[in-house]
Parts: sequence; structure tokens; C-alpha cells
Amino acid sequence: MLTKVFGSAVFGVEATTITVEVNVDKGVGYHLVGLPDNAIKESNYRIAAALLNNGYKIPGKKITINMAPADLRKEGSAYDLTLAVGILTASGQIQSNNLDQYLIMGELSLDGSLQPIKGALPIAVKAREEGYVGFILPKDNAKEAAIVSDLKVYGVENIKEVIDFFDKDEPLEQTIVDTRAEFYKNLDFPEFDFSDVKGQESIKRCMEIAAAGGHNIILIGPPGSGKTMLAKRLPSILPPMTLHEALETTKIHSVVGKIKNMGLMSQRPFRSPHHTISDVALVGGGAYPQPGEISLSHNGVLFLDELPEFKRGVLEVMRQPLEDREVTISRARFTVTYPSSFMLVASMNPSPGGYFNDPDAPVTSSPAEMQRYMGKISGPLLDRIDIHIEVTPVPFEKLSEDRKGEGSVDIRKRVTAAREIQTERFKELENVHYNAQMNTKQIREYCKLDEASKSLLKNAMERLNLSARAYDRILKVARTIADLEKSGQVKGNHISEAIQYRSLDREGWLG
Repeated sequence: MLTKVFGSAVFGVEATTITVEVNVDKGVGYHLVGLPDNAIKESNYRIAAALLNNGYKIPGKKITINMAPADLRKEGSAYDLTLAVGILTASGQIQSNNLDQYLIMGELSLDGSLQPIKGALPIAVKAREEGYVGFILPKDNAKEAAIVSDLKVYGVENIKEVIDFFDKDEPLEQTIVDTRAEFYKNLDFPEFDFSDVKGQESIKRCMEIAAAGGHNIILIGPPGSGKTMLAKRLPSILPPMTLHEALETTKIHSVVGKIKNMGLMSQRPFRSPHHTISDVALVGGGAYPQPGEISLSHNGVLFLDELPEFKRGVLEVMRQPLEDREVTISRARFTVTYPSSFMLVASMNPSPGGYFNDPDAPVTSSPAEMQRYMGKISGPLLDRIDIHIEVTPVPFEKLSEDRKGEGSVDIRKRVTAAREIQTERFKELENVHYNAQMNTKQIREYCKLDEASKSLLKNAMERLNLSARAYDRILKVARTIADLEKSGQVKGNHISEAIQYRSLDREGWLG
């Protein structure tokens, strides 16, 4: 007897429906075809034990299973439940007329209980697109799949529940999530708040400008000056995610299996990889391409602590994703594209010893050591960082005072207002949503300067030996400062503040 059951494979952040055809015939043997990987080939052992422990068995006949389309590679253990239901139906152990209305996925334990799978959200989106009535999957993944409306999502704990649902019409409990209520519930309670930061008012101002314009930022300062503390609080002042951004971000995290029991992500991601990370782990890839850290920080913040400690090759592979805001991974048989629109926040010590420019420094570094240390960061990478700011240690008087600083919620209101101005400005442009994304042509159009401002910028560039690459960056940052002040025109005071935020461009900074 021939039976068809439906599962799904995830490529990139999109799912493809897989038809599992099971044929039970006279003879002996178990044949699994359709480019399955080792995890799927091993599934017959898990299925046999799970069925036996629940009062069923794999029939001693010739079983042929085809996973169509047969030329597409299938990977992972998530097809166990699909295959098991197909075998039971094809061998006549259960009867069901409505198998074609459901998408079934899940990894089986030997006792028949179900383990969570990866990519439940993209699969649920595809199931709704293709008109399936319901999606049966492990209970741990039910919340993330239930984000998708107009699709019945059934989270199950044991294969017995699935068998009884199809064979005896026993109802399964539907998982229902109010997406909007879930999404707005966690918005105003950031885990890390700017009110915890003592002093550092100029750095806080810098962070506010970076958040308002989506600018990449690098913090340079000695150990203990608060670089990491400030970076961790940046997501708390970014504008709240839109529902569309939240879905997009949740999809990527779902593909790598990081959403269990969470539902929709409402906080912007903050990723902080260790400096020993490989280039594949950072940008994504592998034999079966998976999203890397830059895609997991999509719509959020990627924090690279101690930037010069990262391998130079690892940093260089970030150049293209920083520019294009997506990363394409090519393999011989297919290509996947992951979105990677993130804010880069980097921090570094000014020298290998950490105390360059400090007259009381316990350790000093030679010019050759300094040059080698700074040389790890290439010009083209620095070129993509709009704001460079020096962070100085906080004096004891500031640390010990009781007064709390301004909270993240108040700063975020100003940032959100500035972002709304930019959304309105760029509404006709497809790939530009905030100031950091402007190209040269748009900078000329939206950052027009009067004569006094032009002369101020000219003097600063000549006197401070600022490089040519700093010119466009200064104009972008000045445009954001003007937006924070709700000023239509970029004025002299905006330019002069933006000039302060280009420390590394000053020639002789190393000397």
C-alpha cells in the first residue's frame, strides 16, 4: 500500500515542502531514498524502538521510502515522526483519510516522546502558504510556529497522541498565541539600562547618535573604562522592533534552533562573539549552510570586544555584509542568502598594554608594537565605521555619587523620534531606511551645507589632518545630530560635534 505524508526542509530562511512516499510491499528490506543524510538514515532504529514501546511495530516486509523532490539534500532528525506515521499508515496499522491536510515534523526518542526541531517558524509560514490545515510538531516548538495566523498548530509530546489523532479521531490541543499581545508585552523593560551608567555623558550622547542614525561605532579606551557596559546597553535605546522586523529576526533564530518556548522575539538581538571565532561562524556557512553571528544579530547589535584580537581574515569577511546588509553563501548545488542588517559596535584598547595616552600608565608600548596592534584593523573596515570615540575611565567622585543617570526609556523616545524623521525622508527609497545607509548621491542631496558650515568643515579637515574618507562620515553623523534636534538644515554646531567623533582618522593618532 502507498501512503504520502508531508514534511519540510529549510534552506536559508525559507522552507520547501517534502513529500514522504512510503510503499509497503511483499518481500523484506528497508530502502530510504531521496538524498537523506546520516541522521535520517539512522531514523529507522529510533522509529522501530519508539513504535515497539507504544504497541506498534515496523512490518517485516519490503518498505520503500522516497523523500521527494529526490534531488534535494535532506538533513537532520526532524523527519522521524513523518516517516513513522507514513510507515504505520502504509502498513495498515492506522487508518486515516486526512493525512494530506497536515504537515508533520518531529524527532523521536526511543520511548516515543518528541524532541524539538529547528526551523519551526519558516516551516509554519510555508505550510500556511501552501494551504495546509494544520502543523503537527513537538510541544517545545509549538509557541514559535503558532505565531503564524490561519494555521492550526498542534504541539505534541508523544507519538501516541499523533497516532490516536489520525486513527481514533481523538482531538489534539491547539496552541494559540496572540502575536501582538506577546510582542508588545516586553517592550518597555530593558534588562540593561543606561541609568546604571555613572558619568560618561559624552559617550552616552555618542551612543544616542549611533542608535538614532544606525551608525556603526568603535569605542577606544583603557581596560575598565566601561566600554562593554555601554555597548550592552545600546539595544535598550534602539527603536522598538516593528512586527515585520520581529518576524524576520525570529525566523533566523528559529533556523538555528534558538527559539524554544519563546514565541516571537520582541527585544533586538545583541550578539557578542568571542575573538577566537572563525570566519564561517561569523558570516555563516558550513556543509549545510547555517546563519552566522552577523545574521543572528540582524535588526540588532553585533558587539566585537577587543577588535584587534580578532583574526584579520575574520574581520575582512565582514566588509561585504556591512555594505550590502545581506550575506550570500554559495555551494556547488545551491546558494542561500541570509539578511544581516546590524549595527556594528566594536571596542578596543588604544595599545597592546591598554594604557596609551595615560601619563600614569603602568605599562607602555613601543611604536612598533602599537603599529602592529593597530595594523590588524584594515582601512576599508574602519571606513565602514562612522563614529570613533575615546572612552576615559570614570573618576571616583562620579562612581560614588547616588544620583542616577537618564534612563534608557527616555533616550529611546528621542531616538525613535529621529528615526521617524528618517523613515519619512527615505520612504521613496527601497534600501535606505536610516542615515547610515545613505550613499554619496543621497549625502549630497540631504546634507546641504551653508557657506559657514563648509568653511568650518574645510578648516577642521586641514587642521586635524582628517582623511578624505572622514568627509562623508562626518556629514552622515551631522545629519543624524540635526534629526535629533528636529532641524531640517545641517548647521555649523552639528558639523563641529560630528568632527569630534572621528578620532582614528586623525593622522598621527598613533604617535
